[in-house]
Amino acid sequence: METKQETFQKFGKSFQENLCHLMLQDRTFCDQISEVLDTEFLQYEHLKVFTKLLLDYRSKYRQHPSYEIMATKITSGLDSYTDALKKQIRMFYSRVINKDEIEGSEFIKENAIDFCRKQVLKKAMLQSVRLLKSSSFEQIQKVIEDAMKLGTNVDFGHDYHMDIDDRFRIKARDPITTGWQRLDEICQGGLGKSELGVAIAPTGAGKSMLMVHLGATALKEGKTVVYYTLELADTVVGQRFDSCITGVKLNDLLRNKFNIVEKVKDIKGHLIIKEYPTKSASTQTLKSHIERLRKRGINPDMIIVDYADLLKPVKAYGEKRHDLEGIYEELRSIAQTYECPVWTCSQTNRGGLNAEVITMESISEAFNKCFVADFIFSLSRTAQDKQANTGRFFVAKNRNGPDGLVFPLFMDTANVSIKVLDKTDDVEERPQQSTQNTMSYLKTKYAETRQTRR
Repeated sequence: METKQETFQKFGKSFQENLCHLMLQDRTFCDQISEVLDTEFLQYEHLKVFTKLLLDYRSKYRQHPSYEIMATKITSGLDSYTDALKKQIRMFYSRVINKDEIEGSEFIKENAIDFCRKQVLKKAMLQSVRLLKSSSFEQIQKVIEDAMKLGTNVDFGHDYHMDIDDRFRIKARDPITTGWQRLDEICQGGLGKSELGVAIAPTGAGKSMLMVHLGATALKEGKTVVYYTLELADTVVGQRFDSCITGVKLNDLLRNKFNIVEKVKDIKGHLIIKEYPTKSASTQTLKSHIERLRKRGINPDMIIVDYADLLKPVKAYGEKRHDLEGIYEELRSIAQTYECPVWTCSQTNRGGLNAEVITMESISEAFNKCFVADFIFSLSRTAQDKQANTGRFFVAKNRNGPDGLVFPLFMDTANVSIKVLDKTDDVEERPQQSTQNTMSYLKTKYAETRQTRR
């Protein structure tokens, strides 16, 4: 019983071209679909030839071709084809190398795999019908089971031989500025994608204002910011964004509604503020919310959690420090999963309440947070500082540059204005305790608590 060969015709030309592009771009996807793809599924001859070149190279050299290798194959490996077909292939590849991002890539992958697996299964079922009279049940079962196995997820990790080009490809951090030039200078432009940043301060020092400043800066850069608040109402956070962006004092917002509307309407970024009651949401709750946003086409460029200590642990260990450790590990996982920077803040212990500079010693009660974060800075403001609208940042950890630095700052909570001041010999210095000694102390404490936790 012969059936007509089905193709990707119903999906259209753009779908098929993007599918071939994804096979070159994504080695893991290519591994998966190559188990079930027949080049005859492709409707266009130039795409069949392109795919054959790609798969032949993989088969012969046991490596996935780079863009440069495919360019060489297209330049020198088309001698047996007509000039018209060569031109089509080269024009297609020109579009490939000039296209950084493929819109709807997950949709294309999912539907292409589904189509190919169904064709393979259909072929196996027809073969089973022919085997009914002459073969055992076990042989028929094997034919069906083998067909079912093909095209499943084959992402086993980084293949040392197949993924050799990945190790030499420069991966962009794509940092989002903090809005403070001097901090950007020491962390290579700001917090990068997949990185976790933590601001630590005593109660009442202005942690939420710091988070609003970071979010407003990204918003003005045209980024999509998702802000989770577990302490303040969403409208209160929104008002702080209004004040930070427009410069209108918090007490004067209601009298300046039309002025504010005019100023914020030209902001290119997108801000979502989601409020959860204290200790009612976990990192899993945040993930579910992000997935709902993504289904509506809202993909976060930055995620802010105000603040992590108020999240509910996914798994309760019975001891607060262990619960906090789990929460910060999960926040780092969110940053990696959605490939965007995640900012959060945390409170110091009581020793940090009146400290002029909050160093690692003042946050030692929560040292477990320090090991998963990429950038940590503390905010200290004594009673005199609050009267003078001043304070200090201390860079406690920085994976992308120097740490142990103190920066003087101006902070006016009336209109959410925070500025890092120019360097002066009187106000910027390294704390007496070296960062190396502090980190050694923390590593010892961290090892002790991990042992206790087990």
